[in-house]
Formats: sequence, structure tokens, C-alpha cells
Amino acid sequence: MNHAQFLQDLIKQLSPKLDSNSYVYCTVPHARYGELEELKPIVSIAELEGLTLVIPLQQAKAENLDYHRVFRRITLEGHSSLEALGLTSVVTSLLAERGITTNVIAGFYHDHMFVPSDRIDEAMKALEELANQANGS
Repeated sequence: MNHAQFLQDLIKQLSPKLDSNSYVYCTVPHARYGELEELKPIVSIAELEGLTLVIPLQQAKAENLDYHRVFRRITLEGHSSLEALGLTSVVTSLLAERGITTNVIAGFYHDHMFVPSDRIDEAMKALEELANQANGS
């Protein structure tokens, strides 16, 4: 199977699923990876400036942590490979054309997209339309 066909097959099985929780990005200076488990991060990235965490909004409020914007997570349920070329760029380009910020985190089985909560309906509609177009609907 060629690359274009493989990518088209991935788009056909996109199956975007909206997480019911709201999330925020927080940074904790001087913290290290593995610390702050009590904040229940779904993502933790160690950076030179500190530890960046993606945590539930309610957890950030309970801990009085600063955050800039509230996000919702869309999981692309179709199984993708860590080596799949182009899926992330197709999806982020689609949303960028609509002026929707997208932060993508790739897990082993799925890609997870964090989209501003005030744009989530538009993002879901765009992703569903993309999958429908690929399926000929």
C-alpha cells in the first residue's frame, strides 16, 4: 500500500471522540518529571524551565495553579502508528484553516488533540466532515 492510500485509510477511521473533561496547561518551575503526581496530569513534559503539566481544570482550581486557557481533548480513536506520515499535519492544517489552535500529543495508540474549549464544537464538526469526505459520505 502506498503512503497516500495509507493516509487516506487513517483519515477514514479518524473517529474523533470528545473527552467530557476540561484541561489546562500549567508549568511548575524547578519541578522534575515524576513529581506532582497528586495533580493527576494526563501529560507531563520536563522542560529546562520546569515541568509542564496538562491537568484537569478542577485540579488546577483546587490547587490555585495559574493557567492561561481551558482546553478540551479530542482523541482520534482510529488506531494510528507512531510512524504514520501526514495524519497530524492533515488534521492540524484543517483546524488551522479555521483559526483553531491545536496542541497535539501522540500516544502509542492514538493522537490526542487539545483544542480551546470555546472552539470545540467547530473542531469536532470539521474532523467529522473530514472523515465523512474520506468515506465518500
